[in-house]
Amino acid sequence: MIRSDIIRGHLESIILRLIYENDQYGYEISKQISLRTESRFQIKEATLYAVFQRLEKKGLIESYYGKVSHGGKRKYYRITMLGKAYLKETAREWEETKEIIDLFMEGLD
Repeated sequence: MIRSDIIRGHLESIILRLIYENDQYGYEISKQISLRTESRFQIKEATLYAVFQRLEKKGLIESYYGKVSHGGKRKYYRITMLGKAYLKETAREWEETKEIIDLFMEGLD
């Protein structure tokens, strides 16, 4: 299991990337994170919804209610045009960050 503080600064990008693929609701996103990381990283519900609030406040995502399913309406999230531009920028930043970190971490096997 990876320390959550290492990933914390990238949660917005991770969530935006998942929503970029298709509109999703909170539990679905949480499950995708767990599945794609083979359970090495799991996001807490409170953290997930705090990120949703930040992203909505910045205009990077918007929410809407879907059809009634299993007892209630689910709140879905979709990425905005601004969110897509932000995601592309953070992807470029990540590539550069990864290259810099690799310069210092290579060869430590």
